[in-house]
Amino acid sequence: MKKLLQIAGGALLVYIVIVMGIAVIPAIDLSKTPPGPGVKPLTALQAEGSAVYAANGCAYCHTQQVRPLAEDKVFGRPSAPGDFAYQTPELLGSERTGPDLSTIGSSKPSDVWQYIHLFDPRAVVPESVMPNFKFLFHVVATVPPGETAVPVPAAFAPKQGKVIPTPQAKALVAYLLSLKQTPMPGYAMNGGMGGMTSAAPAAAPAPTAAASGGYSYDAAKGQSLFMANCSACHQATGEGIPGAFPPLKGNAAVDADDPTLHIHTVLQGAHGVTIGGVAYSSVMPPFAGQLSDADIANIVNYERSSWGNHAKPATAADVAAVRAKGP
Repeated sequence: MKKLLQIAGGALLVYIVIVMGIAVIPAIDLSKTPPGPGVKPLTALQAEGSAVYAANGCAYCHTQQVRPLAEDKVFGRPSAPGDFAYQTPELLGSERTGPDLSTIGSSKPSDVWQYIHLFDPRAVVPESVMPNFKFLFHVVATVPPGETAVPVPAAFAPKQGKVIPTPQAKALVAYLLSLKQTPMPGYAMNGGMGGMTSAAPAAAPAPTAAASGGYSYDAAKGQSLFMANCSACHQATGEGIPGAFPPLKGNAAVDADDPTLHIHTVLQGAHGVTIGGVAYSSVMPPFAGQLSDADIANIVNYERSSWGNHAKPATAADVAAVRAKGP
C-alpha cells in the first residue's frame, strides 16, 4: 500500500510540475503583457458581441491573427501580443474559410454593411460561402420607434415586412466594428484592405492602359484595387446597393470633368451624404492612410472609365494635390 501511495504521489507530483511549467506559469507571465499603443478595453456592448461571436462559431471560419507572411499583408500588419491584452478569451481562430477579421472594423466600418452581410452574405459578397444569420434579425410589419430597418437588397429581402436587428445582432456588429489594428512602429500603411508593410510605398506603376485625354493608367491594377477595397459595397457592377451604398455608375462626382470631389471622397471617406436624391447613412472608410497616390489614381480612373462612365482621367499628381489640402 505504501509503495502504491508513493507511485501515485510521484505521478501526481510530476503532473503538477508539468502543468505549472507549460500552463500556469506561462499564463501568469502572459497576463502581464501590457496593451499595445491605442489598444482599448471592450465596452459592455462589444464584450456581449464577443460572446455572440464565440457562441455562433465565427472563430471556426475566421481568424483574428495576422502572420508575418507576404500573403497576410492584405489583412494588416503582423499581430502582436499587446493587441490581445483585453481579449478574454482570445478568438484567434485557426481556419480561414473566410477572411481574417483583425481589421474588419477599419476595412468595413459601416454597420449597415455588417447587418446586410449577417442577414445574407451573398447580398454584398456574391461568391461568399458563409451561412446566413437571419435568426439574429426580426421581420416586422412596422418598424418600432427607435429602430432602423436594414436596407437589404430586394433580391435577398423578405417578400413582406422590414428587417430589424435583434440586440444580439447589434452587439455582434459592435464587436466586429471594434476590431481595428493600432499602428505599430516600423510599419507604414501600403496596399488594400488595411494592409501594411515595412517597405516604403510603392512607386507609381508603369502605365499599361490608355484613358481618354492622353493620360494612361494601369487598368488591371485599378480593377484589382477596386475589387479588393470597393466592390463589397459598390458592387462589381458599380450599381451599389439601393438605400445602403450609392452607385458609382452614372454618379455625378465620378463622371465629373473635375475629379477633385471624387478623389477627396476616396482619400477621406464619406458619411451621411445624399446622392441622386437618396440619403446614405452608411460609412465609407478613408483610404488616405492605406493607398499611395498612384493606387488611388488607378482606382479613381477605373471607376471613371467603367460601367458607361466616360470622365476625364485623374493623375497621381492630382491625388497628391488633393491629399495635401487635407480633410
